[in-house]
Amino acid sequence: MELQQLRYFIGVAETANFTRASERCHVSQPSLSQQIINLEKELKHKLFHRLGRKAVLTEAGTVFLERARRILFEVDDSTRELQDSPGLERKITVGAITTLAPYLMPQLLALCRTRLPHLQVNLREDFRSDLTKAVIDGELDLAIVSLPVKDPRISVEPLFDETLLLVVGKPHPLASKPEVTTEDLINQTFILLGTGSSLASQIQRFCGDHNFEPKIGYRCAQVATVKALVALGVGISILPQVALAAEDRAKIIAKPLVDRTPTREIGIIRHLQRYQSLGAEQFIGLLREHVKKPAAR
Repeated sequence: MELQQLRYFIGVAETANFTRASERCHVSQPSLSQQIINLEKELKHKLFHRLGRKAVLTEAGTVFLERARRILFEVDDSTRELQDSPGLERKITVGAITTLAPYLMPQLLALCRTRLPHLQVNLREDFRSDLTKAVIDGELDLAIVSLPVKDPRISVEPLFDETLLLVVGKPHPLASKPEVTTEDLINQTFILLGTGSSLASQIQRFCGDHNFEPKIGYRCAQVATVKALVALGVGISILPQVALAAEDRAKIIAKPLVDRTPTREIGIIRHLQRYQSLGAEQFIGLLREHVKKPAAR
């Protein structure tokens, strides 16, 4: 049995399709199929039901999947542990949510290059749900996300609380209002990030807590697009304070809600059973130090 066969098997199990698995594993579909057949012969069990283009795990395949994941997890962990030997280059992969990555990570990575020159940091920017899955699957050493994250396989370390502010364009009627309350938001058009965004979900829960459903007029993939539409005055949004740069003030007005200012908690998530490399620990130490500065909040 070869490790590559296990990777191919997991690829098919997770995509339910031999073609998609071959693309994911960067191997030709016939080669991948042959390796799965070889694995089935060695195990003396069929691992998949071939249902047209769909591959469905058999009972034996379902049992073997968790073992295969565990084997690869241990192998990858051992590799990382060996890479922590003195004198070797260190590499980690860090995730960050889309509403934080553009504003926190460039400064942090620049600091890393100066303070930790032997540490190579690969960055993945994504929604919280995808980053959490990547941490669980061993694809990320750690991720910086909004909390809470509740999973028994995840270790959570809170970092800081962040204020969320109402943002409106200067042409918008709320821009000239001295004080804005949650009641003023009831009939407004909201501009939010996509449905996978934890910030968008938090805003919807916040409105629900105040007994109204936000009228969502626009869904955007990036905070920059949200700000551009807000600046036009076509709707309002709620954004973290860190996402509002000095240059935004020419077109956008940010203000707290006087009756209740929403906040979010940012933290680090890691796999409880994953080997914590020296590079990951060094990066986290630098991150803790960096976010204590007022400019990082």
